[in-house]
Amino acid sequence: MSKVFLHTLVFIMSPFLLLKGQEISVSASFDTSAIYLGDQINFSVVIDQPADVSVTLPFLKDTLAKNIEILSGPEIDTAFIENGKIRITEKYLITSFDSGHYVVTPVYAEITDHAGIKRFFSGYSEINVLRVDITPTDTSQAIFDIVRPYRAPVTFGELVPWLLLSVIIAVLIWLLIRIYRRFGKKSKEVIIPENIEPAHVIAFRELERLKEEKLWQSGETKKYYTRLTEILRKYLENRFGVFSMELTTSETLDALLKTNFSNNDAFHKLKHVLTSADFVKFAKFKPEPSDNESNFEFAWGFVLETKKEETDSPGDKGLKSKEESL
Repeated sequence: MSKVFLHTLVFIMSPFLLLKGQEISVSASFDTSAIYLGDQINFSVVIDQPADVSVTLPFLKDTLAKNIEILSGPEIDTAFIENGKIRITEKYLITSFDSGHYVVTPVYAEITDHAGIKRFFSGYSEINVLRVDITPTDTSQAIFDIVRPYRAPVTFGELVPWLLLSVIIAVLIWLLIRIYRRFGKKSKEVIIPENIEPAHVIAFRELERLKEEKLWQSGETKKYYTRLTEILRKYLENRFGVFSMELTTSETLDALLKTNFSNNDAFHKLKHVLTSADFVKFAKFKPEPSDNESNFEFAWGFVLETKKEETDSPGDKGLKSKEESL
């Protein structure tokens, strides 16, 4: 009778004894509790487990929570710790472009045995995404410095290169004046003005060339979007006088609207292409092939819808068949 009772007790307690022997724990945390917009930090998931237990690890994709983006990962590292246990660490590189307080729900690892599936959860993880506060105490000021300028003392050693450069420039100017006075009074050559192509002709030709290069098809997605936005920015310069090569996307769009350009379908096509390119170039976003093709069509459509209507030139004739096919 006592043996039966003992076996029954062991059978009832065995799942609890097994669970205790496994001693699996999961934790998750950010490198820091607060970051500024666009900062990149690690989100780490740590699993402590017995070395002889097979545990299914968590795999996170795209986002941790709303507006918390996963840029890469996981990078997995395994280390032996005391009492026959190992520690598995998964690291994800994350960022955020929207300020606020975010809470990441618990992540879990799981094991499967004769009793079914058991999950081991971490706690909640929190992070604050901050904007840079540059507003002065007196908000009536229209213009203000972010930080009060600091004037460092200038040493003689710092002045020497500038003095030498000034002397060299003065000598070069003197030589140029002498050369001009001696040879510059020759008969002037007649300059025949070049036949400048319309802005849309140049843009269409460059877009066709970009398509033939097949950059994103060969894995050079960032180079593809860089070339695509350069073509559009050069077109804005030639067509609307918007010199956007050194402007951000928002500055470019604002400058275009100031030319009395309508906030229409063509404007949204341009905005979509420039914004998509920013995510690829600066946030390491990997678009789908269909996104690459649609952004090319948006760029082509923007030029087609905003080109300056004029009498056909030799350069326009070669584009008619392509425009009609689109």
